[in-house]
Amino acid sequence: MVVEEIIVMAQKREQTLQQVPVAVSVVTAETLDRSQVLDMKDLQFIVPSLRVTQLQTTGNTNFIIRGFGNGANNAGIEPSVGVFVDGVYRSRSASALSDLPNLERIEVLRGPQSTLFGKNASAGIINIVTAKPDLDSFSGSTSLTLGDYNQVLVKGDITGPLTDTMAFSLSGSVNSRDGYYTNLVDGEEYGERNRWGVRGQFLLVPTDNLEFRFIADYDEIDEMCCGVANLVDGPTGNAIRHPLIGGDLVENAPFAYENYYDFNPENKIDNSGLSMQIDYDFAVARLTSITAYRTQSRFENSDVDFTSAELISVNSGDTDIDTLTEELRLTSTGGDKLDWMIGGYFFDEQVRISNVLNYGNDFRTYADLLSGFGVTALENGIGLPAGTFFAAGQGNFESAGQDDQAYSIFGQVDWHMTDRATLTLGANYTSDEKDAFVNMTNTDVFSSLNFVQIGFAQIFGALTGLPPTPANIAANPAAAAQAQALSTIPCPGTPAPACNPVLGLQPLQFLPPFLGYPNSVESGNSSDSDTTWTVRLAFDATDDINIYLGAGTGFKATSWNLSRDSRPFAADMAAISAAGLGLNNLVPGTRYAGPEEAMLYEIGIKGNFSTGAINIAIFDQEIDGFQSNIFTGTGFSLANAGKQSTTGAEMDLTWLPVDAFEFTFSGTWLDAEYDSFPGASGVGGPTDLSGTSVPGVHPFSMNTSGTYNFDLGASMTGFIRAEYVFDKKVQVIENVPEDVASREVSTVNASLGLQWDNGFEAMLWGRNLSNDEYILQAFPSVAQAGSYSGYPNEPRTYGVTFRVLFD
Repeated sequence: MVVEEIIVMAQKREQTLQQVPVAVSVVTAETLDRSQVLDMKDLQFIVPSLRVTQLQTTGNTNFIIRGFGNGANNAGIEPSVGVFVDGVYRSRSASALSDLPNLERIEVLRGPQSTLFGKNASAGIINIVTAKPDLDSFSGSTSLTLGDYNQVLVKGDITGPLTDTMAFSLSGSVNSRDGYYTNLVDGEEYGERNRWGVRGQFLLVPTDNLEFRFIADYDEIDEMCCGVANLVDGPTGNAIRHPLIGGDLVENAPFAYENYYDFNPENKIDNSGLSMQIDYDFAVARLTSITAYRTQSRFENSDVDFTSAELISVNSGDTDIDTLTEELRLTSTGGDKLDWMIGGYFFDEQVRISNVLNYGNDFRTYADLLSGFGVTALENGIGLPAGTFFAAGQGNFESAGQDDQAYSIFGQVDWHMTDRATLTLGANYTSDEKDAFVNMTNTDVFSSLNFVQIGFAQIFGALTGLPPTPANIAANPAAAAQAQALSTIPCPGTPAPACNPVLGLQPLQFLPPFLGYPNSVESGNSSDSDTTWTVRLAFDATDDINIYLGAGTGFKATSWNLSRDSRPFAADMAAISAAGLGLNNLVPGTRYAGPEEAMLYEIGIKGNFSTGAINIAIFDQEIDGFQSNIFTGTGFSLANAGKQSTTGAEMDLTWLPVDAFEFTFSGTWLDAEYDSFPGASGVGGPTDLSGTSVPGVHPFSMNTSGTYNFDLGASMTGFIRAEYVFDKKVQVIENVPEDVASREVSTVNASLGLQWDNGFEAMLWGRNLSNDEYILQAFPSVAQAGSYSGYPNEPRTYGVTFRVLFD
C-alpha cells in the first residue's frame, strides 16, 4: 500500500504536500469523518500545533498556532491566525465556528504567512477547502447522528451537472444537543448545540479555459454557553451567600459541571456570505479573481458574576460586521525554470457594536457587605438620597465601531536552479487604515466620585472645624496642605484627620467615567503599512526526500480597544486635561495595541516512502509587539508585549506497515518565552514577565492514531480507529496561579465503522472516552477579588452515525 498523494494550496497554487516547502498539516475529509470532527474547535485534537480555546460565549474563541494567537473578547482585535474558506477570509473567529460543510480538506499552515495571505496571518493560516460541484455525474449523501445528551445531527449534500458546462452542489446540516453544565437555579443546561447551516454552489465552465464558481452560505447558532466553574472561592464568597443577598455558587469545584446563575446566557450568531471566483487560463498563466461579501450578526448576554446573586442584570453585546474583499492574482502555469505569482488584495470592513452592562438588584447590598456598610455611610455622609449608589439599572451604555480599509500587493517567484534545487523569493506590501470610535453613557454615580476630594473635605473640616470653601482654604494654608497630604492615604474605618476614611472604597468603583473618542486630542485613526517577505531554498536530496531552509516575516495591523476598558494613553493625559476633557477617576491605559511583526527561521525535511511519510520542521519564531488582551477581574487589559518568541520542533509521521493498518503520529515541542513584557497583568497586579515562559503553551503536545481496515465478506468493509491526545502540563494564564489553573490533557477518542457496497455506512464513535478533565482557560472572578473562575472541558460524548452515499 502506498501513501495517498495529497494536493494542497498552501502557496495558492496546486502542489503536493511533500513538495511544498512550508510547515503544513493536512486533514482529509475521511479523517474528519472518522474522528467525528464537527467544527473548528474539534480540529485541535488532530493538529497538535493548533489550539482552539472557547471562552465565556460561543463567539469568544481563540485560534492559536505554535503558541501565538489572539482575537477574542473584543471585536476590534482581529485574529493573528487567519481563517480562509475557499479563498475567502473570515475576519473574526465567530464567523468560522459553525459545523463544517462538505469538505475536501483542511490545511493548517504554521508560522507567518503574510507574504501570500496578507495582514492578519502573523501566526499562521487555517485554509478550509470545500468540495467543488461535480460536472460529470450526480452524487450525494445523507447522514443521521444520534448521541448522548440527546444529540441529533442531520447532514446532507448533493452535487451534479445541470448541463455539459454547468453543475451545482447543495449541502446543509442541523445539529441539536442538550448541554452538560447545569444551572442549579432552574435546571437549564449549558454547553448545548443548537445550530444549522446551508451552503450552495454553482459552477459554470463555458470554455476550456474559463471557469466561474459562485458560493452562497448561511448559518445560525442559538445556544446557551458557556459553563463557568469556581476554582477558588475567595473572601467575597461570604458576601455572595450572606442572608441579605441569598446567593450561592458551587465553590472550589472545577469539574462539578454545575453552578448557580440568576439568569441564563444567550449566544446568537448569524453568518452569511456570497463569493464569486473566476479563473481564466492564458497560454502561460492563470488569472484568478475572488470577490466576496460577508456579514456577521452576533448577540450575547451572560451572567458574568457566575453566581445566583443578582449582581449584574445585563451584560449584553450586539455586534454587526460587514466585510467586502477582492483578490486578483496572476499565476504562471507550466513554467520550466520559473514559477511566479503576482497579485493584489482589497479589504473593506465596517464594525458596529452596542454593549450594555447594568447592575442588578443585589449589587448595592454586595458593595455594602464588602465595605462594612461604608457605601451607605458615605451616601448619608455627603447628603445623597438613599439608594443613589449602585441602584439597579445603573451602568454603561456603549456604542462603538470601526471602519477598516486595507490593500496588499504581493508577488512570489520559484526559481528552479537545477532539477533538484528551488529558490523561492516573495514579498508583500500591506497598507491598513482604521477609523475607530467609542461613545458611552455612564450612569454609575458611585464610580464618578473623587474620593481624594471627598476625603480632603472631611480631613480639612476635622482639622479646622470649617467647610472647605476657597476662602477657608486660603485662610488656613497649613491645614489645607496637611489635609491634601493625608487625603491620599487610605485608612478604612479610621476617623479623619489621621488619613482618608473613604479612599478604601475606590476598589468598588468598577465603572469609572469614560472619555469617548475621537475627541480634540485623540483622532481614533491608525494607519499602518509593512513590507513582509519570504525566502526559502528547497532541495530534493533524493526522489523521496526534500529538505528546505526558510525565513520570513509576518504582519498584523493595529487592534483598537472597542470596549468600556479603553483608556487614553499616558502620553495624552496632559493634553486631555488642557483641553478641558478631564474626568473624575480618568486613568491612563491603552486605546489600541500597535502592530505585530513576526519573524521566522525554519528548517524542514519531508520524506515520502512506499510505506509512509515523515515531515519534520525545526523553527525559531518571534513576534514583536504581540497583542495581549487579558481579563483582570473588572476589565480587559489590551497591550503590546515587547517580544514573544518560540523555539520548537514538529513532526508528522504516517506509517503503513501492512496494507490494512495505518499509524500516525503528530508531535510538537515548544519552548515559548516572553523576551520582553514589562507592565504585564500578573498574579496580584501589574508585573514584569520578561524572561518567563508563556502560559497556555504546552511544552509538548501530540496526537497519535491507529486505523485498521478490514473486509467482512464480499460486500462489506470496515475500520476501527483509536486516537490518543496528550498535552504536557502548563500554567493556563499568567494572572491566575499555576496551582489554581494548570492544564494537562490525556484524551482517548475511538470509532468503529462499517461500509456496505450499496452505499450504507454505520459508525460507532466516542470522544474523550477517558473522561479527561482539564481547565481550558481561567481568570480572576468578576468583581470578586481573591476568587478565580475557569472553563472546564467537555466531558465524554459518544454516539452512532448512519450514512447513505448515492451516485
